[in-house]
Amino acid sequence: MFRVLKSLLGLTLIGGVIFVGVGDKFLPKPLNTYSLNTRNAINQKLMGFTPNPKIKKPSAEREKQVEKLMGK
Repeated sequence: MFRVLKSLLGLTLIGGVIFVGVGDKFLPKPLNTYSLNTRNAINQKLMGFTPNPKIKKPSAEREKQVEKLMGK
């Protein structure tokens, strides 16, 4: 019983990964849209966990330094 449940859980997990990963490439019309939307939602959720760095553009700082050296 436990072995069958473990196998079904494994197959379900693999099927879910395939559905989300590449389902929009080979599934029929309503399912491929669901697959794409699910993948986009997961991506947005995961990107929400990453910090949003406030990085200054290094080339802008370098341009200011060059202009200062050139006397402009």
